[in-house]
Amino acid sequence: MTDHAFPNDFVWGVATSSYQIEGAAQTDGRGESIWDRFAKTPGKVIDGSNGDVACDHYHRFAEDVALMKSLNVPAYRFSIAWPRVVPEGRGAVNQKGLDFYSRLVDALLEAGIRPFATLYHWDLPQALEDEGGWSRRSTAEAFVPYVEAVVDRLGDRVSDWITHNEPWCASMLGYERGIHAPGVVDKARAIAASHHLLLSHGWAMPVIRAKCPGARAGITLNLGPMLPASDSAADHDAARHADGHFNRWFLDPVFGRGYPEDMVRDYVAGGFLPAGGMTMIEPGDLEAIATRADFLGVNYYNRSIIRSEAIPEEANETPVRALGPERDWTEMGWEVYPPGLHQTLMRVHLHYGPRKMYVTENGCSYSTGPNAEGRVADARRVAFFREHLRAAHRAISDGAPLAGYFAWSLMDNYEWERGYGQRFGIVHVDYDSQVRTPKDSAAFLARVFAQNAVPSD
Repeated sequence: MTDHAFPNDFVWGVATSSYQIEGAAQTDGRGESIWDRFAKTPGKVIDGSNGDVACDHYHRFAEDVALMKSLNVPAYRFSIAWPRVVPEGRGAVNQKGLDFYSRLVDALLEAGIRPFATLYHWDLPQALEDEGGWSRRSTAEAFVPYVEAVVDRLGDRVSDWITHNEPWCASMLGYERGIHAPGVVDKARAIAASHHLLLSHGWAMPVIRAKCPGARAGITLNLGPMLPASDSAADHDAARHADGHFNRWFLDPVFGRGYPEDMVRDYVAGGFLPAGGMTMIEPGDLEAIATRADFLGVNYYNRSIIRSEAIPEEANETPVRALGPERDWTEMGWEVYPPGLHQTLMRVHLHYGPRKMYVTENGCSYSTGPNAEGRVADARRVAFFREHLRAAHRAISDGAPLAGYFAWSLMDNYEWERGYGQRFGIVHVDYDSQVRTPKDSAAFLARVFAQNAVPSD
């Protein structure tokens, strides 16, 4: 039995990213990425691990594509490693790196799986970071010829392109908080990085369309509701700031509104920006960032409940703390809140009016492993997907132009600063043997994909 039938042309898929699964970090001319350097810096990753091997997808991609086919997967969202294609970030193109992605695309098409390629999922070439990374305009400039090389090679077979995955994480976690690569703690560099990431997106869009006639291209943002913890004015203002920092700072410029004025004021007051505000913006930047996209990718994991803390006299900004209600939590420490997906999709639809949206990531971390019979009975993940898919269906019923859903992730993988301790996959990976074992959630989603509806039993 099923309920919540989806539109006939709805796109179902699974997602991964290059550094988290590929391994082969020193193979076939791949250059060093910021995550290679960061992960091997003592104290940066919880378990001291790195992505040198990960899921060894570089050597096992044919097995992984066959696995997807067995699970009825219609579409696969993967990312391309910039340092595998242009090892130094600019200059010579590594044909062996492009050959790998060409073989992967061919295998996907032969299996009847539609490829969705993400051009940047955080693995910046270290050589560019040595020059200042995303806080420098030159990195945005270097992104364009890299995109040209990739789309030149794959554009005859790949029509669906995502420029960037979660520029908030790449800028704020990487340059503000320093908990992601490159591990910088510098507010001004974080804001500059956010602008240059969005600028490189805008510059890449016409390149994709010129090199791949008929291309469908967009950007993926991580979004979620930011709600005040109480009715106090301080909590409401803290939630406004958190929403501006996480959501509006990226949504507004992508949809042609420029950077939110209230956030520019906050960033000046908080030391993110000089008194002159966004001085790094040059003529034409905002127009480039607002280049009309064919779709917006939305990554949704949880909401945040925001409370303003006491403000030390010497502080220049309002510190905030996210307080999730004690409901169901994943092992990442994130609240399970399916209504937040509906709320996020409806907000974007009603306030920004994208042509089309895809949920490009949605998933949860639970460490359930194989039992004595080899079965991975991850009932909590099944429940997570069931309820989030119902929330997505409700958004479609309410008018949101949601055209697809990609589960995160195909398989357990390297979870950034959390190492290998967090498991998001619908397929269990034994990292010693590299054996893949589909979980109950994989069987559940295989039914969803086949039936184009949510199983009700």
